[in-house]
Amino acid sequence: MRQPDAPLQPPIDAASLILMREGNGSDPEYLIAQRSSDLVFAAGAFVFPGGRLDPCDRTEGISRLPHLDPGDAAARIAALRETVEETGIAASREPADLIPFARWLPRHEAVKRRFDTRFYLTRMEERIEPVADGFETRSAFWATAAEILDRCERGDGRIIFPTRRILERLARFATFAEAREEAERLPERIISPWVEQRGDGDWLCIPDDAGYPVTAEPAASAFRY
Repeated sequence: MRQPDAPLQPPIDAASLILMREGNGSDPEYLIAQRSSDLVFAAGAFVFPGGRLDPCDRTEGISRLPHLDPGDAAARIAALRETVEETGIAASREPADLIPFARWLPRHEAVKRRFDTRFYLTRMEERIEPVADGFETRSAFWATAAEILDRCERGDGRIIFPTRRILERLARFATFAEAREEAERLPERIISPWVEQRGDGDWLCIPDDAGYPVTAEPAASAFRY
C-alpha cells in the first residue's frame, strides 16, 4: 500500500467539451454521452464528450494555435476530436473560439486514475443529433442540466463528482451568453477537491468562490472514479 506521504502519480492530461444548444424559450441543452459499462474509468456514467490527449493533439495544437500555451492548445484539439469520435458531432472548426470553463484535477490518493481535465464551452447552432460510437460511448443525446441531475437523483444513471458540480453550475444559466460571461469573468483555476471531516462524517469539498452553487457532498455518496 502506498504511504500517505508518497508522491501521487503524474496526472493524465485530458479535455472535455461542454456543447450547448439553446432552445426556443426552453432551458439550454447539452451534449451528453453515456460511457460504456466495461470501461475502467467512470463506467456507465453520464459525461461530457472528451478523453485523454494524444500526441497528435499536441502536434496539431502547436501548429494551429501557436499563440496559446501548448497544453491549452492541445486540449482544445483533443476536446473537439473526442467529441467527433464519441458522438459524430463536429462542434466547431475554430478551436481558438472555445471558452475555457473549468479545470479539475483530483489530488486525493483514493482516486485511482487522476485526470487533469480542461472543460471548454461552445455553442451549437445546428440541430444535429449525435450518434454514439458503440465502443467508448454506448449512448449520446441532448439534455438539460436539470434533466441529467434529476435522472441521477432517481437512480436512472450516475455522474462523477466533477460532472455533477459542473451540471449544477450550468443549470443556473438560461442562455449561452450567461455561461460565457461567467466563464470569462472568473479567473482560471484548477479545482482539486479535498476531504473535510465534519460532525456528521467526511465531506468531499471544493472552493466556495469558483462559481459552483454546491461545494460539498458526503464523501460516502460521491462517485469519484
